[in-house]
Amino acid sequence: MILGSVRNRLAALFFVITAAAVGFMYLYVVPQLRSNLTAQKLDRLEQVASAEGGRLDRAMRHGASRAQVHQLVMSAGQRADARLTVLRVPSNPSKPGTVIADSELDRAATVPDYPTATAAAASGRPSSGVEEIAGERAGEVAVPLSAGGGTRWVAVVSTSLADVDDTVALVRRQILIAGSIALVAALGAGWLAARAHAKRLARLEAAAQKLAEGDFSTPMPDEGQDEVGQLASTFNEMQQRLARLDSARKEFIANASHELRTPIFSLGGFVELLDEDEPDPAVRAEFVNTMREQIARLTKLTADLLDLSKLDADVMEVSTDEVDLGSVARAVTDEFAPIASRHGSEVAVHTTEAAVAMADPDRVAQIIRILLDNALTHTPEGTSISITSQRRDGAATLAVADDGPGLAPHDRNRVFDRFYTGDRVSGSGLGLAIARELATRMHGELVVESRRGRTRFELELPEVAGAPA
Repeated sequence: MILGSVRNRLAALFFVITAAAVGFMYLYVVPQLRSNLTAQKLDRLEQVASAEGGRLDRAMRHGASRAQVHQLVMSAGQRADARLTVLRVPSNPSKPGTVIADSELDRAATVPDYPTATAAAASGRPSSGVEEIAGERAGEVAVPLSAGGGTRWVAVVSTSLADVDDTVALVRRQILIAGSIALVAALGAGWLAARAHAKRLARLEAAAQKLAEGDFSTPMPDEGQDEVGQLASTFNEMQQRLARLDSARKEFIANASHELRTPIFSLGGFVELLDEDEPDPAVRAEFVNTMREQIARLTKLTADLLDLSKLDADVMEVSTDEVDLGSVARAVTDEFAPIASRHGSEVAVHTTEAAVAMADPDRVAQIIRILLDNALTHTPEGTSISITSQRRDGAATLAVADDGPGLAPHDRNRVFDRFYTGDRVSGSGLGLAIARELATRMHGELVVESRRGRTRFELELPEVAGAPA
């Protein structure tokens, strides 16, 4: 289709807007100009009619002869550069008046109807108007001349409006010529501008196609500061995020494959050994304990994947209740006591004041488990771990800190990314991503601060309304 592309639509829009502006000028400005010029002509004629009518009225009051009246009319017409006519008012208003004197009667082949004279005689007041004579417009102003208390004569000052019509015609032609040039220029400029934008959009489309094919290496080269440039910048940012996500996904597939393969092969080997050999009770107990550990790894990975799928599908239920963060932290710490003991680490809980949040107690406990498991998994044995709950600025906070080596700067920015495991230890890389998403669902926030020898994760949740300060 002709208007199927953005380029053609923008060019057509430029054309339509310019055409509308030209049409407005033609249909509004030209008539207004004609009306204003005609009004100026009539105003000048009214001034002339008032002055010359006064002279004629005084002369006729003093009994001037017809020859004297004719001479006055001729002189007044020359002074005013207009046609001056004196008419006798008939006794029958329906009949035209009789011309007494006319400054151009000898040169004019056509005698006007003088509708303004009839109106002035009927009303006794000056009257102005426009009359068409032989196809040309003429402006007229009629002034009644009184005698003996009644109106017997009417003086009419008239002039051709051909100069007004010529000026209006000239302006109309100029508008049409300038409008035609403007339309062509608007169409050309609109097409060129739209073509430039269409090229930029075409580059975006090509880059999007490459992105759809899995090519994340081609950035969108657009340095513009307008909306298309902002779109290109957003596109590049999205491309980088998708590239990181794709890399993390591939890394996760490799890690998940390893995580699944190792315990499955291990369990398979132990099952074969238990089935074929007759191990002594001590060896059998060791096999069973190792199998339990592998099953625990599989269970954790399965649970993380299930939680992640629920969060993505927005079907995970999150309730709202009053939660004492310190109490939940102590309960979770008791659960991790055996693991912390094997790790040689001490987990200390500090609750200097009651920090009560409006949140889901099960999800808060899940976040604390993730943070504790993360601290025990990614730090050397014997690392001290502390959990602190407190109130701050209308919020209830809980922080899990450890004295481990700390996070590298590049890991600090990606620690909450899905599937990311910065130190390459065993794990799915999903725990912290799930923890942050859960915090967000409870209208809270999970942030990390890290430096050499110290890492601190802080969970901030809304405090119970009306809690004592």
